[in-house]
Amino acid sequence: MSYIPNENRYGKMIYLRCGRSGLQLPSISLGLWHNFGDVDDYANGRKVILKAFDSGITHFDFANNYGPPYGSAERNFGKLLREDLSAYRDQLIISTKAGYDMWPGPYGNWGSRKYLLASLDQSLHRMGLPYVDIFYSHRPDPDTPLEETMGALAHAVRSGKALYAGISNYPADKARRAFSILRELGTPCLIHQPKYSLLERWVEAELLDLLEKEGVGCIAFSPLAQGMLTGKYLKGIPVGSRAQRADGALQAENITPEILDKINRWNVVAQKRGQTLAQMAISWLLKDPRVTSVLIGARTVEQLEENLKAAYSTSFTQEELKDLNL
Repeated sequence: MSYIPNENRYGKMIYLRCGRSGLQLPSISLGLWHNFGDVDDYANGRKVILKAFDSGITHFDFANNYGPPYGSAERNFGKLLREDLSAYRDQLIISTKAGYDMWPGPYGNWGSRKYLLASLDQSLHRMGLPYVDIFYSHRPDPDTPLEETMGALAHAVRSGKALYAGISNYPADKARRAFSILRELGTPCLIHQPKYSLLERWVEAELLDLLEKEGVGCIAFSPLAQGMLTGKYLKGIPVGSRAQRADGALQAENITPEILDKINRWNVVAQKRGQTLAQMAISWLLKDPRVTSVLIGARTVEQLEENLKAAYSTSFTQEELKDLNL
């Protein structure tokens, strides 16, 4: 039986305007960094994505090298689009990025025009799409002029291969210059995707105010700090966890006694609020009107459903905020 989405899905989600653009994004978006590569169970990933769409999540986020192996997440999503979601393409926001290592040689990394536009073509081919909604420069390139990198994003939009341009992992000074260049090119930056969580707050020093001033949206990635804010690590590092994998983004040495103390104290606040630690961590990000959306990952439908509840509990008392600002 072919997939038929929940007809009430749009009543289940809060949508927020992205900066000063005309585009609205769901307050919770789904990232496919993990759990949708060839090493994962496709049937399970399909269930998670379709449940997300049934729940009002319209935004699905990729990068060229998501998998593993590289590119497999986009390819698998392309299959799901063809088999399940092709009739709903105009109800989806699909984003991808280029900037990290993708293929061998000098043209498969960083921020050159050559790399970015070739990568976008490859991403479109893998997903079977004529365009993506948002194309990002995944990180600033210290050796490529910013004018060249932003020029590639503007070209992607002008050519019709992307509807909007975005940047990710850019510090405030480079973001400010990027916004100026894109404006001059007639392709204003839609959105910035920084790493932001209770444990990583660098954006609060300058970037969030800059985004508000410039009218650029913000979508926070790694809101659960690679799982440290899920409650999984409250009693240390469990056997078989991501932190025990040598190739994982989260390493055991990152989970210090100081961090364990923080997350245990934060967990007490979450329990008093009637939330899990993960739910509270997402709610805490969404309390800030400068944050358009929070990009979550989900290994199971149950994880997804639990985290979706965070969108409706974004009010915090001053005492709670004080307890969270350790």
